[in-house]
Amino acid sequence: MSEMLRIAVQNKGRLADGSLQLLEQAGLGITRNPGALTCRARGLPFELLFVRDDDIPSLVARGVCDLGIAGENVLREEALEAADVDNLQTVRALGFSRCTLKLAAPKDGSIQSIKDLQGCKIATSYPQILAEFLRDKTIKADCVTLKGAVEIAPALGLADAICDLVSSGATLAANGLVDFATVMQSEALLVRSNTVWGDGKEALLSRLLRRIDGVINSRATKYIMLNAPKEAISDITALLPGADAPTIMPLAGRDDQMAVHAVCRETIFWDTLEQLEANGAHSILVLPIEKMMG
Repeated sequence: MSEMLRIAVQNKGRLADGSLQLLEQAGLGITRNPGALTCRARGLPFELLFVRDDDIPSLVARGVCDLGIAGENVLREEALEAADVDNLQTVRALGFSRCTLKLAAPKDGSIQSIKDLQGCKIATSYPQILAEFLRDKTIKADCVTLKGAVEIAPALGLADAICDLVSSGATLAANGLVDFATVMQSEALLVRSNTVWGDGKEALLSRLLRRIDGVINSRATKYIMLNAPKEAISDITALLPGADAPTIMPLAGRDDQMAVHAVCRETIFWDTLEQLEANGAHSILVLPIEKMMG
């Protein structure tokens, strides 16, 4: 039987959507039947196992799955709680599902900083991370563990403050809360255990990582095409953000005009386009890059 890698991914939610999108773009070819717990990828020998996010660390640590995609916050919480997931290693930071674990309290309340938490009750879904943070800050407080609806804990009298994931901050504002400290930053990570694999599995992982890197690199990279006067080329190329060596060629039938094509590895903002235009560039096109290798 040929080698195959099994990847644990969240069964639903924002992290699940981002994971499937990344793996699809990496060429795995995924068609998931509704309600199915597993899915065999097309094109490459990978199998996906759809599970709860907090089960992913232990499934990878115990060798049930070879790889897992999980939030950094979940991996940290499980590592602090269970000794058997200490052997996980991060293979790649994947750049999506970014969020921040923050401390927050009622907007007009007495808690305005970390020191104000002394002797307070703090509601959270991440008691291990919070406890470690409070120890480091020499703060003694009680953790109230909730699996959901953490934001309403102060209004219900269950806690004086909360420690919860924040993306836009809209949920905090809707519940009359304001954040005052960051506990940790989080994003999706690809992890594996420290178990030694054979050459076949390692080769499969290397192939997958090369494709994932190509997808991640392409997200921040754009292909720009423009025409410009020959005498302005040096000024034009100097404005191209993160470009290596642009391709410059004369326009057919125009000795005074040149076409410039470049791969830009930095964000292209509107003011960059306006500067290009001010220096004589015209017919400017900025195109997304779907895949990128090398």
